[in-house]
Amino acid sequence: MIKVGIIGFAHGHVFSFGGEWNAHPEYGVKLAGGWDRDGARAADGCEKLGIPCFSSLDELLASDISAVAITSETSFHAEYVERAADAKKDIILYKPMALHMKEADRIVDAVRRNGVKFTMGWQSRTDPQNIRMKELVHDGSLGKVCHYRRRHGLATHLWANFETAWHVAPELNRDIFADDSAHPIDMMQWMFGMPETVMCEMTTMANPKIPNDNGVALFKYADGMIAEISCGFTTSASEITTEIYLTGGSIQQYYGDAVSTALPRPAGQPGLKWFKNGDKDWTPSGIPSPAAHGERLKAQAKPFADYLRGEAGPVCTAEEGRNTLRLVLACYLSVREGKRVSVWDPRIDEI
Repeated sequence: MIKVGIIGFAHGHVFSFGGEWNAHPEYGVKLAGGWDRDGARAADGCEKLGIPCFSSLDELLASDISAVAITSETSFHAEYVERAADAKKDIILYKPMALHMKEADRIVDAVRRNGVKFTMGWQSRTDPQNIRMKELVHDGSLGKVCHYRRRHGLATHLWANFETAWHVAPELNRDIFADDSAHPIDMMQWMFGMPETVMCEMTTMANPKIPNDNGVALFKYADGMIAEISCGFTTSASEITTEIYLTGGSIQQYYGDAVSTALPRPAGQPGLKWFKNGDKDWTPSGIPSPAAHGERLKAQAKPFADYLRGEAGPVCTAEEGRNTLRLVLACYLSVREGKRVSVWDPRIDEI
């Protein structure tokens, strides 16, 4: 049984996959305690998960845990990874990786130096429909990808007092685009690898206290493929989430994010389908869309556990996590410069 400690309860997804570990002892993971720099939040989080509350991070790391799940505010990720890695604890780090590239470098260096297991947490990489789309893209059955589009949204403009949340505090998490665009941008990198350039626009539409609540980024790959990442955090309702247009057909996915999953669905509407040139109709994947977005968050529990037990690879390596951060920050450089930029531009390191 792998004993895991929780470092920080700021990111609420820990209660989804952590709750699944509690509910499924057959996964081979046991939550053994938690800590948070905010004492009240630590007490509340530990009570919800039914685990001991440690008085200090040092005390938690000195206990008999063999791994940690870091779900704190983003600005503390580098420090907590370094301390956990130096204590020889395996690490699950929740997204986004860091605020700056220098912090991401510290995370990668700490993992390599100590030889510990490390995985980022991204529910998009463990979603069965997304996995099937990646297979279709790479098996060649639908030809060459020409255009990829991922729409990703939240209705934060309807969330009471969201402007006071740590998610939009510059010193803790930069802003909502940096926080949540990381999901579809990482999914793009997971499916296609690293692009060459990006052109991005961001804007603030609903609340000036919540900057960059809408943004669109156009990434271009070496083979000419264009990937469009469309993020609207003032999205009340939408159904389609992913569109992939290939020389031999098309792929469409519905109900792939929180906004769309919560909507009523037409009877018989498949969540994922594709059309192959020459066919008379769409082919449904047969993979059901979850009834609630929280099911995707819970579904991370087993892949995380399998990795910690050595029965599967990481969901996302430290190096891949760093690359995703680079792509997100390249969007900010593009906005600042008002033009297309290379994703390897050295100025990204200073964003």
